[in-house]
Amino acid sequence: MSKLVKSALTTVIALCALPLAAAAQMKSVEVESSSAPLQPIMIQGPMPIEAENFAAMLTDVRMEKAGNAKFYIGELNGYPIVVAQTSKGLENTAAATAVGIERYKPRAIINQGTSGGHDTSLNVGDIVLGKRSVNSNNFKTQRLAKGEGSQPLTWIPMDIMASEKSAGEGKSAQDAEKIRYYKGNEGLLASAHAVKDTYTRGKVVEGTIGSGNFWNNELDRMAWLHENFGTSVEEMETSSAAMISHAYGVPFLGVRVLSNNITNGGKYDPTTAEDCQEYVKEIILHYISTL
Repeated sequence: MSKLVKSALTTVIALCALPLAAAAQMKSVEVESSSAPLQPIMIQGPMPIEAENFAAMLTDVRMEKAGNAKFYIGELNGYPIVVAQTSKGLENTAAATAVGIERYKPRAIINQGTSGGHDTSLNVGDIVLGKRSVNSNNFKTQRLAKGEGSQPLTWIPMDIMASEKSAGEGKSAQDAEKIRYYKGNEGLLASAHAVKDTYTRGKVVEGTIGSGNFWNNELDRMAWLHENFGTSVEEMETSSAAMISHAYGVPFLGVRVLSNNITNGGKYDPTTAEDCQEYVKEIILHYISTL
């Protein structure tokens, strides 16, 4: 090989080595792929006394409004939480639940607050975990002529979700003449039981939460609902939140403290609302630890 060829090869090899040497001297950094954001847990309470205490437990809180609802967004021990003050009643609660799900995409929902007792064995301060919830004022009345009055203890339950056709007349009515219960999520129930010893105001039991836009002071009516629907307590929100949560596929649980129980003389005590929220906080902390 001539000296001229050798010199040319040496030059080519040297030139090829330059990018490798330069690359070895360059600095670099590797950026990890982002993790999916944590889905918040939503806590619902209809009135200020049933929501504001829990909202005060959060850090880095901001508040947003939608219709009649207020949403307090923050963190509990570093985990995202949304506290929804839904306002009272089935309609307000259903609307707030749908807005909350669409806007915040919660992993789970707990509807909590005060209630009136239907069960004589339950006292003011006791808590009912909603093994199931039911709309306790969906009814079809018997056909009575003018002047025959009203007989509410003969009313028939009406399942408004049974058919897209008429729920009250025609062949589809027969399928609608039943009670629809929404079951509480087993995982949330398990967390509620796991921490029930932290609640000292009263006992914690499973039961059926009855909901309706109705303030009931008729003991016979309450006894009828307890016997036929299995209601442990009554209030105005849980079953509508359960219905919307089910429609969206979001795990749900109702937790209700007895603030009064006229079936056994238990007088109204609004301080039960704060105790219930403290207990729900323990449920949430346990539930987060299982995720």
